[in-house]
Order: sequence, then structure tokens, then C-alpha cells
Amino acid sequence: MKKSFSVTFQLLEKSAQVTEGALLLDAAVEAGLAIDTPCGGQGRCGRCMVRVESGQAPHRRNPHLNPQQMEQGWVLSCTARVAGDLVISVPPQRERERVVAETAAARSALPVWSDWPQYPLVRQLFLEIPPPSLEDNATDLERLRRTLQREHGIDNLSIELPLMRNLAATLRQGNWKVTATVALKDMEGARLIDLRPGRSRGPLLAVAVDIGTTNVVIDLVNLRSGRLIDRVSSRNKQIARGEDVISRIVYTERQGKGLEELQSLVMETINELLDELAQKHHFATTDIEEMVAAGNTTMLHLFLGLPPKHIREEPYIPTASHFPLVTAWELGLAINPHAPVYCLPAVAAYVGGDITAGVLSSCLYKADKLTLFLDVGTNGEIVLGNSDWMVACACSAGPAFEGAGVRCGMRAVKGAIEEVTINSKTLEPTIRVIGNVAPRGICGSGMMSTLAEMLITGVVNRAGRINLDYVASRMGKRSRVRIGDHGPEYVLAWGSRDRQDIVLSEVDIDNLIRTKAAVYAGIMVMARSTGIPISDVAEVLIGGAFGQHINVEKAIQIGLLPDLPWERFKFLGNTSAWGAYNVLLSKYARAKVEEIADKSTYLELIADGTFMSEFTAALFLPHTNIDNFPSVKALLARQGK
Repeated sequence: MKKSFSVTFQLLEKSAQVTEGALLLDAAVEAGLAIDTPCGGQGRCGRCMVRVESGQAPHRRNPHLNPQQMEQGWVLSCTARVAGDLVISVPPQRERERVVAETAAARSALPVWSDWPQYPLVRQLFLEIPPPSLEDNATDLERLRRTLQREHGIDNLSIELPLMRNLAATLRQGNWKVTATVALKDMEGARLIDLRPGRSRGPLLAVAVDIGTTNVVIDLVNLRSGRLIDRVSSRNKQIARGEDVISRIVYTERQGKGLEELQSLVMETINELLDELAQKHHFATTDIEEMVAAGNTTMLHLFLGLPPKHIREEPYIPTASHFPLVTAWELGLAINPHAPVYCLPAVAAYVGGDITAGVLSSCLYKADKLTLFLDVGTNGEIVLGNSDWMVACACSAGPAFEGAGVRCGMRAVKGAIEEVTINSKTLEPTIRVIGNVAPRGICGSGMMSTLAEMLITGVVNRAGRINLDYVASRMGKRSRVRIGDHGPEYVLAWGSRDRQDIVLSEVDIDNLIRTKAAVYAGIMVMARSTGIPISDVAEVLIGGAFGQHINVEKAIQIGLLPDLPWERFKFLGNTSAWGAYNVLLSKYARAKVEEIADKSTYLELIADGTFMSEFTAALFLPHTNIDNFPSVKALLARQGK
């Protein structure tokens, strides 16, 4: 039998008793301690570093640990194993980052507000029920059903046991005048989700939720008026167990309770945001009577607690693409336990409900002209088509543009460098920082801007290699181009006593080029598979949180977007959230999004023999074939590059 050892986490007053050979990460989970593992515990990210203060924890060598760190006792908790009693110290975790709220302009850009007749499937109905008598001794439930049928044409009312237990008391407390909240199920049927004495005059509250891989966004809506009351957002707590969907799928397989833990983490995220809304607007979270959720296929599987294992295994089959209507209590949501929860349908394993929501809110489904829809995030999802046909695909772009895998990368929050220009003579940068504060790092739009400027000024060549001649020409001066600990790099901002320099290195550039190459290759393969020249695309619609920050000029210069006239590009903001909002308000929008999912043809890029050649060709700035980018070719010629 294996021995059992104690693992104590110093200063945190947490400990666990685990068997010999257990991972330190498992010991932390057992002790109730959350240690960020963005790569899903595969030893790739180096974010789960802890220090062994006493005891032995054998671990395999890892490039994230240098010899000096290993001598000091630093290990990765996802690779180090328990070999005796241990005392561990854990570095403090960063405070949860808030997502920058979207501007009102992003909302007004969406052409959806008058498209759908308001017809929510959750209704509040005031009922005056005839009280029983010796002449009319029908049951309380029968009286409720008769009144709903007579006054509102609702037959086949269903009711769950907890509500039925309170039925008699509620009817008599209201003197047979009550407000019934019902969820319409079909042409005539309905399910009772709430019953309160008297007439309810307050708002009928519901929420539309965008469950992103990185962030969760919740819109609070009044179903009576259709008015958006408020929007809140926060980091998805699942990110501590993997920064992309593949890492999270791996995490569900790595240990028996991985799926349960990830489902719990997203519920914690949502419930905390619901509580924030409730406190701000002075209501109870149980007053929320309905939820609509959008997200990629993996996120919705984890939200529902469905095993996502086969999504990452050939032939990439999810458990479901159309999800059953469930109730809040089944998921652990802190709203009315009987409230219906509807998840938007997916197209395939890597084109989910966030994209069907985007197609709905962008109105691509009824476009007369050829339209390209892009959602650039951790996964790059692409839809090409019009009102007659739609083809969808997804490429694993990676989280580089969201700050992950980049040394000084961060999300688009206060302190992030979001725009850069570089003087071609002095190589000095001019930066713009979110919040007009001292820079803390660089976000996706800033990276894109920096990379484009480095190309145009000759700091990097088209292969993404930094020009080391600039280092030699500035010997004795504080050069922006230098050899750092991780190779050649460009300094965007000098550090201070308590802050490191903010740089973009060749390693970072390689990650960015791979990200942009995957997206561009996906676009080109899709265009070729449909026999349509990319120049025929009349409109490019860009959704997603990152999409609203993209500078078209810079995106074309690095080869992320095709070289089309700028006026063809439109930025729509969080199309996933707005699609969920429309589905919440209208049964017609709900029917349309189901139709969109069924109508879309999925193109599996991995099965397409041309994707890798397109991807390889795109691993240059802006592309191996510069003729694909005539505007960039002309600009480089003018600069003598």
C-alpha cells in the first residue's frame, strides 16, 4: 500500500493528506486551494509555480524553471509529486481582472433592435380565480388550469412538486387573486415557474449570458418592456484550469472530478455576477425568471456538465449541438429554481452557440450580398455566405491576442498598451494606454499595432525576425532593440524600480504570427472550398470582444485580415451577447437561431488538405506571397523595405 503524507500550504493555513506520488496540484485541490493552471495541468504554461519550503517533491525538468529557481525549491505543481511530508508556499494570485465595458456605440452598430417582434416565452399573468364552493368543488390545481385556459388560452399546464406544495396557501393568501409566471412550451402548453399572491407590478427579470472562454458577460433584461437594464462581466473562473478549450477538455480527463470542478467554476462566475446585479438594483436573484446562454460548444458542454472528451478526438463529435431546455436548479444557478435555461444551438464541435448568436445578431442570415463573419478570440470562427447559404469553420488561433503566451501580454483592461506608433528614424515608440495610466503590459490590439509598426519601420523582417543591426548601431545607448533573457526583443516601455520593462520579443512575435496565420488560412480555405475569390466578399463583419478593438489597417498589414477596401469592414462588438438578448426577447428569434444552426454547413479544416499549406504560407508578414496584399506591398516599397 502507498504511504500517506501531509502537504501544508504555508501562510494559507490549508493542508491535505494525500498518497505518495500524488501531484502537488491534486493536493492543492484536496486542500480547497485554487492554483491557476491555464494549460490544464500539462506543464506548458509555467503559471502553477510553487516553492517547496521543506520536504521532497520530485519533478521532471521543465523549460519554465531555470537552474537557480530549481535550487531555490521552485517546482510546477502540475508535475511535482509528493514523496514525503511537505510545506509549500504559493505566490499570491492576481486580483480578478474586470473586462472593459462595451461602449454604447458597439450596441448601436448592431442592426437587430427592431427586427424581431417582442414575444418572450416567459410571461406573468394576473389571475382572478373563482373560489371553491359546495356547488363547485374542483381542486385548487384544476381551478388554476381552468382560469388560465379561459382567460389566456393556455391548456396543458404542468407544475412541479415544490410549487404544488405551496399552491393552496398561495391561492388563499392572495384571496384567489395571484400572479402566475409561466413558460410557454408549445402552441398551447405551458409550465408554471412561479406563483405569488396579488398582482405583481415590478419588472419581469431575465438574463442573457455569454459564456466566453475568457470572460462571462450577463445582460439583465426586463421582459415586460424589452429594456436592457444593465450589463456586467468578469473573468471566467475556469481559466485557472486552462486558457483554451482544449486545455479544459484535457483537465476534465486528467482527474475524476475535473468536469464537476469546471462546471462548478462557471456557476460560481455566473452566480457572483448575478449577485452583483441583485445588490446594485435591489432585487433577489431568485426574482430572475429565465436565462438564455450562448457560448462555444465546449463552454456549453461544461456549463451543462456534459462530457466534452470527444470534441477533441477525431472525428470531433460533441454530445449534442441542440441542447434540451433545463431548469436552473438542475445546474446550481442562483435564480428562480424553476426558471427555464435555454442554450443556443451549435453547428459543430468548434462552431458553437456564440457563432449562431453572431449570425443572428449580425443579420448575415438575411444578407443579399456575399458576407464574411469573423469572431476572433481563442478560437477563430468564420462564417461565409448570405441568405441562401452559409459555410462555417473554426481554426485554433490560440490565446495570443488575448494576452496569453506573450511575455508582457494582458487583457484589454486598465494599464494595457492598446495602440503603438514607432518613429522610423529614432525607433522611439508613442504608446496609448487604457485608462491613461502607467503601462502594465500590452493587449491584443497593442500587439497587432506594434507588430505592424515594427514591420513598416524595418525593426522586424517579413519572417518576423528582429533586425539585430539596430542593436550594434546603438552601442553605448539605451537601445529599444536589444538581446534580452529570451532573445532579441523590442522595448515598448521602460520599467521602474518595481516594474519590469514591457517588451515584445521574437518568441512573442512568433506566437502572434501563428495566430494570425491560422485565421487568415481559415478564411482562404473557406473561400477556395466555395469557389469564391476573396475579392468578391462585399462585407466583412467582425464580432467578439477583441473584434471591437481591431485596427483594420494594422490587421491587414500583418496579414490577419484580407487586403480589402476598409469600408467593407464593420465592427459589431459582442455579437454573442446580443444574439442571446434577442433570443430572450422573441420566440421568433429563437426559432431563427435553430434554423441557422441547421442550415449552416460545417467545413472541417483538419480534413482539408490545403489548410496546412495555406497556414505555412501565412507564416510571414503579411504573407509569403506579398501580391496578396497590394496595399502593404506598396507601403513597404515607399518605406524602402
